[in-house]
Amino acid sequence: MASSGTQNLTPQSLITEDHVTKALNSDKGSDAVLESWKVVDFTKPGDNYASIVTSVEVKYQMNEQECEVTYVIKLNSLRNLGGLSALTPMNFAKEGGFYGEVVPALNEILVSAGQHPLRFPKCFLASLEDGKEQLYFEDLRAMDFKMYDRRKGLSKDHTTLVMAELARLHSASYLLMTKLSEGETVGSKYEFLCKDFFEMAPNAKEMFLPMFEHQVNTGVMMLEKVGGYETVIRWLNSLKPEAETLFTTYMKSVKFNSICHGDCWNNNILFRYDDEGHPIDVMLLDLQMCREASIASDLNYFLYSSVSGDVRVPNIDQIMSVYHKSYKQVLEAAGLPMYFDEKELMEEFRAKNKIGALSSIGFVPIILLEPEEAPELADSDWETLVQEWRAIALDKLKTNPLCQPRFLSVFDELMETGLIS
Repeated sequence: MASSGTQNLTPQSLITEDHVTKALNSDKGSDAVLESWKVVDFTKPGDNYASIVTSVEVKYQMNEQECEVTYVIKLNSLRNLGGLSALTPMNFAKEGGFYGEVVPALNEILVSAGQHPLRFPKCFLASLEDGKEQLYFEDLRAMDFKMYDRRKGLSKDHTTLVMAELARLHSASYLLMTKLSEGETVGSKYEFLCKDFFEMAPNAKEMFLPMFEHQVNTGVMMLEKVGGYETVIRWLNSLKPEAETLFTTYMKSVKFNSICHGDCWNNNILFRYDDEGHPIDVMLLDLQMCREASIASDLNYFLYSSVSGDVRVPNIDQIMSVYHKSYKQVLEAAGLPMYFDEKELMEEFRAKNKIGALSSIGFVPIILLEPEEAPELADSDWETLVQEWRAIALDKLKTNPLCQPRFLSVFDELMETGLIS
């Protein structure tokens, strides 16, 4: 189904019978015999950006029984995004490495401490052939997991579920670090975790620094349209000389470093609900930006991208307390003392609030898009793409009544905390 070149391929055409068979045997065992398979798309525009997500429905025979199973597949998007396309191999290598190496190690530690495994989907195949990358996962829809409407902003109950699970990821990572050999680090053991923004492609710095400036400028233009936020505008402009540091050392912390999700926002989270519609379970997805960084980088990224101010601000102490309790529970189950208190956690969170502010600029307009409004990313040069996103952000500020309060609540909060003065 695939040819040696990719210029005339669709992402779905990268899937081959060999891939499907390997995923099936990884899942069901070598006795499972593939009979047929078909690709079934199910996502909407705006659900995915860095890759394409689809599914394959499989019929197979096992022990003389006719059986069926569905796999969710993440594929190289084959989009022409100029230099940004060079990031794709590393993104897939990160996620493939996370599922293949990190998750088993973390789960072994958790289970040995009497804790249940991390809430990530099972990954049955990571095929990383250059230009044809694909990952095969269990279909969480069969277990009634759903994506929450990103336009609404997560409720307090949704938010605390995610925070508790991020704490389990981070605390398991801490336990893993305590088991490393002398002189060994998480980065030396799992090198892909160290491949961060400026190391993910030969020209990464030349790509990311202009992206950062464009993002700041978009935030400034949005605030200028609102008026009355001159202090915030000056603060945002002052971040431009810090760009390289913000992408690297600012995310680190000797005391709080952990294996981090890196891209924990609404579209990379699924929830399961009880009969009354209350969220009772969570699954974290999409580890293409996993990295070693401060736990606060994940918390800021999540809370300022996916939780509106009316939920985040009045509940922030309780939300952080849920995180702390979940972290502490894992450490105590493993026989280790908790090594930071809630006050220190909040201080680290506030120390990394610049990540939250920048996340809000990038995410708020995107989150409020209707599916049919999502721009087509294929065959766009970077400058054109930036201008399209900026036009969308400014339009949403004017036409969507949810955009302005959600966007401004971030900067109102950071002025109240003293970060912006």
